Amino acid sequence: MKKNITNKDIINGSFVFPEGVTEIVDWAFEDCSSLSNIIIPEGVTKIGIGAFYGCKRLKHITLPESVTEIGNWAFERCWSLSSIIIPEGVTEIGNMAFSECSSLSNIIIPKIVAKIGIGAFYGCSSLKNITIPESVTEIGDWAFEDCSSLSNIIIPEG
Repeated sequence: MKKNITNKDIINGSFVFPEGVTEIVDWAFEDCSSLSNIIIPEGVTKIGIGAFYGCKRLKHITLPESVTEIGNWAFERCWSLSSIIIPEGVTEIGNMAFSECSSLSNIIIPKIVAKIGIGAFYGCSSLKNITIPESVTEIGDWAFEDCSSLSNIIIPEG
């Protein structure tokens, strides 16, 4: 997908991807304020830098198992996003990837993620619990800063 999407491309809060899409390009849906629901088709491997930045009404997103990369700022400022399941093939959560997702209360980090980027969950004020898998070898500065509801972090020994 090579063009940036605007609010006029969104129908009833959703966007339908054309066949054969393998990547959501950088800043593709930036500030699409009418986007509320999206299902990314199987075969997409990359969520680009800032792909959904500022989609403040985005509540539901389904990521296929084919996704292996979540870019920096990919979902930053998606204020209505309440939960997300990161696919098992993702090894790194980009810098600021979910920062300021203030409604995000539940996230599942796959068991092969090695790096949680700088400020990855910064300002996720509804996030209550998180389990860091044993595979994580690096957690960036401010990864969980301003997560004011975070009351339980499980970090493996080692």
